[in-house]
Amino acid sequence: MASSLQLILILTLSSHLMVYEGNAATCSNCFLHSQAVYYPNSDQHGTENGACGFGRFGATINHGYVSAASNLYRGGIGCGACYQVRCTNGNFCSDEGVKVVITNQGSGPGDFILSRKAFARMGESKYDAASLLALGVVDIEYKRIPCSYPNKNIIMKIDENSDYPYYLAFILLYQQGTKDITAVKLCEPKKFVCKLLSRSYGAVWATTSPPTGALSIRMLLSDDSGDDTWVAAANNLPKHWKAGKTYDTGVQVIDL
Repeated sequence: MASSLQLILILTLSSHLMVYEGNAATCSNCFLHSQAVYYPNSDQHGTENGACGFGRFGATINHGYVSAASNLYRGGIGCGACYQVRCTNGNFCSDEGVKVVITNQGSGPGDFILSRKAFARMGESKYDAASLLALGVVDIEYKRIPCSYPNKNIIMKIDENSDYPYYLAFILLYQQGTKDITAVKLCEPKKFVCKLLSRSYGAVWATTSPPTGALSIRMLLSDDSGDDTWVAAANNLPKHWKAGKTYDTGVQVIDL
């Protein structure tokens, strides 16, 4: 009798443990623990020289609430991803924390090197913010959240180093949701020809000898579940594109 009860107890505990482990493995909305620091000279804006290649956009996006990342940079795939970050010191920290966009790569004691503005925003008040800044390094919890850019489509910004018609490089801005752009094709609709582009660095896609004529962009959107979807721009890139210009793709990601 005793052995039967022990067997039932073991099976029950094993069942609960399997459910817990399954939930932990599939939880996409859970907070993870890490640490955060901040980089100097970023009271109002982020840096224009980030490893994502965003330039001035990277300094002003999300009103300067931005961050560099270490592991979350993911070879540039993590550029533009949005996270909720909140510190865990109950004396100084707000429950909401701060929402940041990854615009750069860096290394620190944890996963986030926040702009000074974003780091201070984690405080409950301006006095708490000053206390957090004095600490310099804080324990945090974070999770990925959907990016949201109301009334904006995905924008294609041609890199200033592009040289028509020999070399084309660009970044894609204002992508909503939680998926990553993991591949990009440049297509010439009239000839039914597409060219798979390479990630030059960060969020910069580039190609030598790009197709001629009006061009269409196709983006592969991927997530951790293995769900991959190709999305085609509604608007074509004009035949005579110009370096430094921005072009509206006419599409946006809706997975909020």
